[in-house]
Amino acid sequence: MNTILEWLQEVQHPAKGDQSIVALGMVENIEEADGRIHVTLAFPKRPDPLKNYLIGAVQACLYRHAPGGTQIEVDSVVKDPAKPAPKGIQFNLDQLREVRNIVGVASGKGGVGKSTVTVNLAVALARLGYRVGVADADVYGPSIPTMTGTEGVQIEMFGEDENDNLFVPVEKYGVKWLSVGHVSQAGQALIWRGPMASTALKQIILQTLWGPLDFLLIDMPPGTGDIHISLIGDVPLSGAVIVTTPQAVALSDVLRGVNMFRNPQVNKPIYGLVENMAWFTPEAHPEEKYYLFGKDGGTKMAADLDIPLLGQIPLVQGIREGADDGTPVALVDRPDSQAFLALARHLAENV
Repeated sequence: MNTILEWLQEVQHPAKGDQSIVALGMVENIEEADGRIHVTLAFPKRPDPLKNYLIGAVQACLYRHAPGGTQIEVDSVVKDPAKPAPKGIQFNLDQLREVRNIVGVASGKGGVGKSTVTVNLAVALARLGYRVGVADADVYGPSIPTMTGTEGVQIEMFGEDENDNLFVPVEKYGVKWLSVGHVSQAGQALIWRGPMASTALKQIILQTLWGPLDFLLIDMPPGTGDIHISLIGDVPLSGAVIVTTPQAVALSDVLRGVNMFRNPQVNKPIYGLVENMAWFTPEAHPEEKYYLFGKDGGTKMAADLDIPLLGQIPLVQGIREGADDGTPVALVDRPDSQAFLALARHLAENV
């Protein structure tokens, strides 16, 4: 039989990169006895247009090598290809079963302070007594470890293998945090194609021991790309919050983000719009307001798009300093902190 298999190595499938029928696993059975060789070829249910050619090629091969007078028979069977074993990590929603609301914090473009809003909103919700977690889904530019002072924290794992292993989130300021930045080296460039980034995102959200939460905020990357599609398709979002600046030119970017969630195939509620950097207030003169990016642009956007305006966040030096040194401004009691507390109240009411 081994000799016959060696002969059949010569028969190649022209449509399979000229691989032999032996390498392709098409030789289902060989019988050899009493001057007779019977070969059975296996074909999938999907018709192979080269089936008759291959049967003839096998017959010619055997006549060429077998002793004269040998009776040659070649037939075929239909066989379902074996299903490949599942590859990679298998995801499920078990770790989200005790999460009441999953809210995506999104923006149509970068640079609008979406992560700053997410971090301070989470801290403000925690101050109001809610159980809160934050998943940093911005896999290319994770900034939450810096903003929360959790860079370099060693993430604990729970479980025995890659399908059961779960991340244990970092707990600080009354909030559970987990970011790609917590599981990669500081400053490491994450050179990932879309599928790799999506898998990392699913791990951060779906393979984490969140426990009971009232809110899980997901800091989404800017834009409306494949990461967003993967997130919306695989994670049961309750709804979204859109962050923007007051500039009129930001309206088109906000519109793209809103339309993504309003798409009939997505159909997720938008809880409201947050107007970040609504005005500039000098630290020493908190009563003064300078509208560097235009006045009430967010109010007009919200009205035009028929979504609530959840809050207006001023551009204050203390907010930037808190983000840089890992102490969110929402932790303290001052005018800019009150803006985030008001935002948290409005979100909770809308949800």
